[in-house]
Amino acid sequence: MILTIDNLDGHGAVDYSATIDRSTPLAITRSLNAPSIVKGMLCLEGSTLATPVRQARIVLTSQAGTTLFTGYMATEPVAIYAGVASEGPVYRLAFSAVSDEWLLDKQAHGWQVGPALGSSAGAILATLANRAAAGRLNTAGLSGGRSVGAFEPQPSSAWSAHAGDAANTTYAAYRALNGALNLTPAGNVVHTFSDGDGSLSVAGLRTAAVRELANDVTVSGELESSIYWTELFNGDGTTAIFNLTGQPDAPNAGHATLIDDNFTSGFNHQTWQFADPGSHLALGGGGLVLTGGNGFDGQTTLTAFDPLELGGTIVFELASIALNTASAGVLAGLYSGPTLQANCVAGFKVSQSGGNTVLSPLVNGVVVGTPSTIASGHLYTLRLHLHCPETERVKQTYYAMVNGVVNQFGGGLVNAPLALVFEVRDLASASNTPVTILYDGSIASSPAQASVVAVNSVQLFGSVGQVKLTRTGSAWLATTDPTSGVLSTRLEGAPYDGVDCKILSSTAGNVTFFPGRVPIPNATIRVAYRGKRRAVARLADAASQAAEAAGGSVGTARWVGKVLRPKARSAEDCESAAQAILSFATNRAAAVAGSYISVNPAGADIWPGDLLNLIANGGTTSAIVRHVVVEEHGDAPERLTYKIAFANDWAEGLGIQLSEAISADALLPQTALNLPGGTSAPVLANVPQLAVTAVSTSALTIDAGTAPPSGGGFEVRRHDGGFGTGTGATASGDFVLRSPVRGFSIPRAAFEEKFFIRMYDASAPPLYSRQSSAIVTHLP
Repeated sequence: MILTIDNLDGHGAVDYSATIDRSTPLAITRSLNAPSIVKGMLCLEGSTLATPVRQARIVLTSQAGTTLFTGYMATEPVAIYAGVASEGPVYRLAFSAVSDEWLLDKQAHGWQVGPALGSSAGAILATLANRAAAGRLNTAGLSGGRSVGAFEPQPSSAWSAHAGDAANTTYAAYRALNGALNLTPAGNVVHTFSDGDGSLSVAGLRTAAVRELANDVTVSGELESSIYWTELFNGDGTTAIFNLTGQPDAPNAGHATLIDDNFTSGFNHQTWQFADPGSHLALGGGGLVLTGGNGFDGQTTLTAFDPLELGGTIVFELASIALNTASAGVLAGLYSGPTLQANCVAGFKVSQSGGNTVLSPLVNGVVVGTPSTIASGHLYTLRLHLHCPETERVKQTYYAMVNGVVNQFGGGLVNAPLALVFEVRDLASASNTPVTILYDGSIASSPAQASVVAVNSVQLFGSVGQVKLTRTGSAWLATTDPTSGVLSTRLEGAPYDGVDCKILSSTAGNVTFFPGRVPIPNATIRVAYRGKRRAVARLADAASQAAEAAGGSVGTARWVGKVLRPKARSAEDCESAAQAILSFATNRAAAVAGSYISVNPAGADIWPGDLLNLIANGGTTSAIVRHVVVEEHGDAPERLTYKIAFANDWAEGLGIQLSEAISADALLPQTALNLPGGTSAPVLANVPQLAVTAVSTSALTIDAGTAPPSGGGFEVRRHDGGFGTGTGATASGDFVLRSPVRGFSIPRAAFEEKFFIRMYDASAPPLYSRQSSAIVTHLP
């Protein structure tokens, strides 16, 4: 090998090849979707070359001119005593270097949401690289790649760990070489070896059954949102605390705050992307200072790097805002598509009317609600409250190689409504003064995600003191006036924010109304929220079981475990992961891992992520390269030894990473679903929009929110279970009724009652919704 080192001393890359100590082989270790490492020894005795320094640039090339490694010396070389020569003690220098992504691993990372929802792997890696250190490595080779579902990096992990997760998730291999990042689909480069080609060391072959065949798979995932709860209470004018039956699903403290920036420490380039061709965004005493725009929509913007999944309950807040005359643009905007007002899902439009600066709610590009005039010299807080009954809007995607072809399992978006409340608060008013509601409405069908644009300045003059984006959980509260019948949203927050209540999501959830906000007598209080439980699924391959049972042997082979990556955020994601597992776990060869040794392999250099076709004894084994160690002993002509470790998906996960230990709180299904590859689970849609439209002392009037399937309807039970077990006189006492129509009534018999509803169809046996919608009454 040819070794050059640039010690950053102005002399450039210097050839150190003659100083390589051959008593220890020079070795390059390459691992799939992880930094490459080179280790070796130098002997500088009698040489005028400088001792390499930390951060020195290392380049290794073969005699044929192939670049084998580029990177940086991560630590100072270590002097190792080698003996005594005529001129005194002799030392060798042990050195190691890390490939080019070391530059990005050393940078601070501050992302909180994650750069990807349904994005391609190339886009993810490019975004990660630009956020860590824009321009450090060339990202032109990162275009394309398969798409992820939901990708969530951990703030404490290094850049290469995030990049490796993104590449693994999309069944690809990333590489940092020659100052550039590249992404290649795994298996895109193929190497074929045989036991007769002269370059294969048969003695180096080692195969091992790491896991046995499995055709009945149970997997657990993350905690998921489960039952759609609706609880009804009756106000009496004095009661301020209302205890909930369930525990509302809510993020933990570390995931609740997505953005919180008051611009006191400069522009955070790991949170924000700036488009400012006319230099109209700056920092000043008021925080972010707005000094106009170029007069065009969508060209002067402050946009978060991370898209926002429009699920659960979210608050988008801009605080301490001052707006001056002649201002025009959009503040606190969420956009589906390019940042143009026509694509604004929700935001505050700033415009001029009669010489006044006016704020107006903007929904799906159209001004709605009541405008609010901004007083000169006043500071304001704008809050956009959003609620979707679906907490996960992006389904997870899994990839697996089946017969040499990468197949996709899962994926897609969840269509759902979105409730919106726009509020404005003048900070000159008292802390307990109610906020001004500009709009309280909803969108029947909303996008699954949106870009977060704090400022879209056509011509905005003023300042923004703080931008905050928070996930508050899954709860949404409203009250119905006993006289007018008008349903009004009641806002959650802190008592000094001028809102109505606080919703606690502890073991015993409750709603606490603040003084002056307690519901009036006979007002109906409606609290909608999601429960939570461990996501789990069990799938079986009936064809594999039948084949295994031929001849009277046992046909079922179970495997139980947990999905670690990509995260299975729902039972549906677990089903997709189980399908992916069955696609390779039912192979009669089961899990295979092994290693080969090849010397000067013909053709291209071998990297992790390449596909090996290994021909031995008349059979062919295909597997993905996981690790490669390239060693050079100084022979002439050059002799490079490649030690190659390979594995298939069941031996070492690539598109899906698994654990043998299932989550302790997972309720394991007693029966398995039989799903042919690529098909959906035999379940019906949930009914998240089911609502109580009227209440009397004897009945609840229900609107299911959707039409029933042909020949089916809606089944009501008193417990969340037993659906389909019977509906006649011999049915369990849980059964209440079945309705073949969207609107129906449920009879009441007590102050406190629970009802669980699922949709069913005309199948035999009928299919049901995966999750129940529950109604709980606390009413006279």
